[in-house]
Amino acid sequence: MSLTTSRVDTCVWVFVYAGMLVLGVGLAVGRTDEALGWVTAAIGSFFIAVGALLVWIRSRMKSPR
Repeated sequence: MSLTTSRVDTCVWVFVYAGMLVLGVGLAVGRTDEALGWVTAAIGSFFIAVGALLVWIRSRMKSPR
């Protein structure tokens, strides 16, 4: 599996948007079940952090010409 710039770009958006969705679900669930809400929000935050790390990795890659 080759790590191309287009694949990294796609993964960035998937991780960031999925993380925001899971974080929002975790905050909503936290109103009824605090422990489950915290765990779900933590997973969403982790996904967002992975997306941010991929943005940094993408910034270090050379653009194809």
